[in-house]
Amino acid sequence: MLEPRIGLPLAPREVDALLARTAVVLDWVGTLAFALSGGMLGVRKGFDLFGVLFLSFVVSVAGGMMRDVLIGATPPAAMREIHYFAISMSAGVITFYWAQQIALWQRPILLVDAIGLALFAVVGAQKAVVYGIHPAMAALMGMLTGIGGGMVRDVLARDTPFVLRSDLYAVAALAGGVVVAIGHAIHGPPTLYTLLGAAVCLFLRLMAIYRGWRAPLPRATRDQTP
Repeated sequence: MLEPRIGLPLAPREVDALLARTAVVLDWVGTLAFALSGGMLGVRKGFDLFGVLFLSFVVSVAGGMMRDVLIGATPPAAMREIHYFAISMSAGVITFYWAQQIALWQRPILLVDAIGLALFAVVGAQKAVVYGIHPAMAALMGMLTGIGGGMVRDVLARDTPFVLRSDLYAVAALAGGVVVAIGHAIHGPPTLYTLLGAAVCLFLRLMAIYRGWRAPLPRATRDQTP
């Protein structure tokens, strides 16, 4: 157990260990939030239990699996570590049997989803950098990590992918990845730029959720909006 010394600042190793454990917890929470969103869509579409579980799993791991395959980190982490499967299956069962109760927590789930998006985006970009990917492409890998599952989910459910609409989702993930990429390019402290990238992504998503921020729309589309 990590036991900080009372009255004394944490040593660098202790800070790194604390940040690593915090990242693991947030990773699990983000995985749960993504899986819940997939399960809820499956319930709304009238899918059977298998369909709901499948969507829960896809949303929680597809983005990371795409990134890992593209950067050569195989087999993907979702195939090597059982907790992704366990969390997604648990979320699928919960949404299948208690969808109405879960729907009452829609706003908190959106908040957790935003945290998960921020974490996945910066972790994805950082992992791509570690594997020797150019920083510009690493930012795109970060975005893909955050939005890949949602895109696959919407395609399977025959919906227009959420990330292609005006809501700040893909843009927020890309912004987080860009901050990480810039930090690597200028040889800045990785932890600092990872946290800064997550903060930028989270800020943009929260502004979209609570303030209605949107990406620009084509003029023809704006003219048709009542």
